[in-house]
Amino acid sequence: MSGKKAIFITGGGSGIGQAIALYFADRGWFVGLGDIDSAGMAKTQELIGNGFTYAHKFDVRDRAAWDEALNAFSTAAGGRIDVVCNNAGIPLGGSVIDNTEEEITRCLDINLKGVLFGAQASHPHLKKTAPGSCLLNTASAAGIVGSPGTSVYCATKFGVRGITEALDGEWAEEGIKVHSLMPGFIDTPLLEHSPNQGSNEPIRDRVMEAGLEITPAVEVAQAAWDAVHGEKLHTLVGKTARRLAFGVRWMPGKLRKQMRSSSRVLGQ
Repeated sequence: MSGKKAIFITGGGSGIGQAIALYFADRGWFVGLGDIDSAGMAKTQELIGNGFTYAHKFDVRDRAAWDEALNAFSTAAGGRIDVVCNNAGIPLGGSVIDNTEEEITRCLDINLKGVLFGAQASHPHLKKTAPGSCLLNTASAAGIVGSPGTSVYCATKFGVRGITEALDGEWAEEGIKVHSLMPGFIDTPLLEHSPNQGSNEPIRDRVMEAGLEITPAVEVAQAAWDAVHGEKLHTLVGKTARRLAFGVRWMPGKLRKQMRSSSRVLGQ
């Protein structure tokens, strides 16, 4: 197995993680999956179907479990890990004054601490395969501009963006790239979730109501491939992400007015 490049993907049991797994497997990579969803990982392995996969059930909030997962995957992959994709994450919408302490803590722990723990655990493995190895963090268009009804989620994704920029500087001399994906609304099972415990309306319905586009997951997978093999620090995915980035740079005042009038999108 040592001749194959290897990628480990958290959240690999569905959505963006599954799409990235399929894309890299189709191009000859050995794929490792990390998730709390064993059935989801089994489905991803079934879709890949060539036997060149490894699945490890663990929680990204558990620092020691990260070491166990990556050490086991490295062994399965013949002693190498070329890419770690910090992709696991959960949505949270609604007014911050209505979000529960449990919701806030869970979102921060999975989306932010999970990424930091993943970076710590990944470093020795990526250092072995440098130069050219990559830590790929899934940020979001929610890390481009803060929008009403997403304060906690935005905090985590702005944080992932900052972590990416900081580590790209820290690890550059070691030949490890640290890049991020910044997708808008992606067609994954997360859109079927309600934004918070106080709502039973799926996020998908609110996105459609707001007239925003939903991007196929395969576009994120293609962007992940480009991000791993390219030099771009942040890769925007989908029209929504590109529009927001354009607005922040060239029309910040107009964008802020639009944000103030869009408070229902994720659950005010």
